[in-house]
Amino acid sequence: MTAPRLAFAAIGLLLGGLILAGGAAAAEIQPFGRGSYAMLRHEQAGKPVVINFWSLTCAPCIAELPRLAAFKARHPEMALILVSTDPIEQAPALNTRLARFGLADAPSYAFADSFVERLMFEVSPDWRGEMPRTSLIGPMGEAETVLGMVEDSDLEAWLARVR
Repeated sequence: MTAPRLAFAAIGLLLGGLILAGGAAAAEIQPFGRGSYAMLRHEQAGKPVVINFWSLTCAPCIAELPRLAAFKARHPEMALILVSTDPIEQAPALNTRLARFGLADAPSYAFADSFVERLMFEVSPDWRGEMPRTSLIGPMGEAETVLGMVEDSDLEAWLARVR
């Protein structure tokens, strides 16, 4: 293939990728390390936030992602933050999965410490890795934890309570 044809092919692939992604660039997966949970809570102070912990190898977590995307679409004022317990090196696979469910632009993190128990302890001293795990944090900092898949009705009821 000649150089001009290669350039046109590359432009076509780039434009095609933007069209498939709805024109939105994927948010970069950020490292979730020591102090990240406290930082996220501090940054989101004053507004309702859902922090969902999930993994590529957790079937209920994957099943929950489209429901979280739909909830976020219905409530754009609410922050949705996704934290994968997979290592940060899995970022390409995480991005692919999030894009599949329309969550490519959601703030997303992945565990960036090989001592994962320390990260889980910072989230909750009682957390031993059960997933999915969802932290529902109200504007005043009040927090509820849902272990297992969170139901739409529970999310709606929580949001109505904290507004």
